[in-house]
Amino acid sequence: MDEEITDGYSEACGQCGSVCWAVSDGGQFFCKNCHNVIERTREVEDMNTLPFNSRISSLASGKRKRNGREGARDWMVCEGFQVILKLQAEALVDLGVCPQFKADVLWIFWKRYMQKTGQAYTRRPVNSIRNLMDLTSNSEAESSVCFNDASCHTETASMKGTSKVSGYSSDGRSSVCSGSMDAEYYFGRKERKNLMSMPRTLAFCHLALLWVREAITLSDLLRLVSKGHIPYVNAHTLFPEEMRFFGKDAMIFRVESIPSYNKVHREAVELAALIELPTFPPVSQDCLLHPALLSLRYLMDANLPDKLHALVCKVIQKTAMEKDSFLTFDPTEKKPTLLCYDLQAAALIVVTMKLLFRLDDKVEWKLARKADEKGNEMDHGKKKKKTKKGGKMFSLRTWFMIVQPTLERARKKEKQAEAMQQWKSKKPIIPSLKHKTVVLKRRRVVEQLQSSFQALSGSAPEQQVSSPSTFLFLWGDEDGADGPSLRHKCLDYLMIKRQKIWHLDNRKYWHTDLRKCHPGVCGDHFRELEPTLPRMYVWLLGLFSFMLGVEDAQLHSAVVQVEQRLLTKLGHK
Repeated sequence: MDEEITDGYSEACGQCGSVCWAVSDGGQFFCKNCHNVIERTREVEDMNTLPFNSRISSLASGKRKRNGREGARDWMVCEGFQVILKLQAEALVDLGVCPQFKADVLWIFWKRYMQKTGQAYTRRPVNSIRNLMDLTSNSEAESSVCFNDASCHTETASMKGTSKVSGYSSDGRSSVCSGSMDAEYYFGRKERKNLMSMPRTLAFCHLALLWVREAITLSDLLRLVSKGHIPYVNAHTLFPEEMRFFGKDAMIFRVESIPSYNKVHREAVELAALIELPTFPPVSQDCLLHPALLSLRYLMDANLPDKLHALVCKVIQKTAMEKDSFLTFDPTEKKPTLLCYDLQAAALIVVTMKLLFRLDDKVEWKLARKADEKGNEMDHGKKKKKTKKGGKMFSLRTWFMIVQPTLERARKKEKQAEAMQQWKSKKPIIPSLKHKTVVLKRRRVVEQLQSSFQALSGSAPEQQVSSPSTFLFLWGDEDGADGPSLRHKCLDYLMIKRQKIWHLDNRKYWHTDLRKCHPGVCGDHFRELEPTLPRMYVWLLGLFSFMLGVEDAQLHSAVVQVEQRLLTKLGHK
C-alpha cells in the first residue's frame, strides 16, 4: 500500500539509508523511520478532475504573499486582532448577548480605536506603525467616529473579516520573519502603550458589555474565556487560510495564560480614555449590574438566606452606592474610575455578614449555638412564640459545614482543569521558513508518540466541556446538587426589639485601618494583615474570591472601601 501511495519510489533515505517512504497531507515525501522530509512531492494523475473547459472570467484582486506562497496574501497585525474581536463578539452573541452588541457597539469602539491611533478612518493615515504614538495632533483635526452618526450604523451591518487599513503599499517594507507585514514593528520599542494586545481584546468586550448593560461582569467574562466558550487561547488557529501565521506573529497573538482581573480592568480604563468614549448609560435599579440585583445573585450562589438581601439593600442605601453618579462610568473625567460591580456586590455581602455575626471567631459561634437552641425549641414545641413564617433558623456553623467541602472540591477541580489545559495549538507554529522542516518533523514525532501512548493506555480521555452558567454552585435536593439549600432559613434570632425598635443582636463592629493610602507610595497591605485577621473573615473572603476568580486582597480592598463609606455616612471616626 505504501508503494502505491509513493508511486513506487525506492530511493534510500539520505540520513538513515532505509527505504520506508510515506506522503504527508501536503503531498510531501518523508521517511517513516527518521522523519526526514525530501523535496519530492506527489503529483496529481487523475486528469478527469481538471476543468479543461473552464474559462477565465476575472482576475483575483487579492495580493499574493511576497515570498510566493500559494494562496497567501498580505495582512496587517490589526487585521488579526479584528478577526479575533469578531469571533469573540459572535461567541458572546451566541451565549445570549443582544445582537446590537456586535455591530452597533463593539464595531464602533474598534473603529474609534483605529481612527484615534491613525491606522484607518482618517484622512491622513500613518505610513508605518512606528508613528502610532504621535497621533494626538493628527487625530483631533479629523472627523471622529461618533455614536449619533447614522452612517456609523449603516456603514457596516456586521464586522468584516478584514480591515481597510490605509497607508501601506504592496511595495512597502516586507518582513521575512513573520506572516504579517508589520509584526516586526511591535518589538524593540520603548513605548507600546497604544498598540493592540490580546488582553486588550477582552477589554474591548468588557467595555462593550458595560455599554449595553449586559449581566456578564468582568469575572464572568474571564471565566467564559478560561472554559473555552470565548476564543482567546490559540485564537490564531481560527484565522483564515490566506492569513499565513508564523515567526513573530506568535509573540503577538499566542497566549499561555488567562489575564488577571486587574490587568483587564486596567486595560479597559486606559482604552476608554484613549478612544475618548462618552459617558456610559446609567445603571438603573432594574439593570442586572446594579448592586441590589447583583448581590442577590451572589447570595444565591453562596447558599445564604434570601432574608439577608434586605439587610444588604439597607447597607447600599446607607453607603449611597445606588446613585447613578456613583455607578455610571464617565471616561471624560480627569481620573476616570471604572467600578468593579462584581467586587462591590460581594464586598457588600461581606460587610453585612460582619454586621450580623461580627466574624471575630467568637461571636458568630455563640450566635450559631443560639440558632441551634432556637431551632430545637421550635422543633419540640417547647416555645409557643414562633417566627413569622415558622421556618428554621439559619446557623452559621451548619452553613460552614455544608459550603466548606463543596468549596474544596471546586478548588481541586479547578486546579485539575488548569493542569490539563492545552496551551499549545494543534497547528505547529513555525518560527521561520528555514526551520519549517524541523518543526513539522517534531510535530509528527509528538503525534505518533501520543497515538502510541493512547493505544497502550486505552481510549483517549474525553474532554468534558461544561455548559456556560451564571452560578458556580448548585444548591438543592436535585440530583448532582452540591448540598441542601439554606435560602429559606430565618434570621429573626439576630434581631432584638428595644423600645419598639428592632436592633441587631451584635452591637459592635470591627474593621481594619481605614486610612486611605497614597496609590504611588503604599501598596497592598493584605499580606501583612492576613495573619492577624479572624479566620472566619479570611475564609469568607476566600469563598467569594473563588466565586469571582480574584485574589483575596482585591476583595478585602473592596470591603475596606465599603466600610469607609458606611462609617463616614454614620458619623463614626
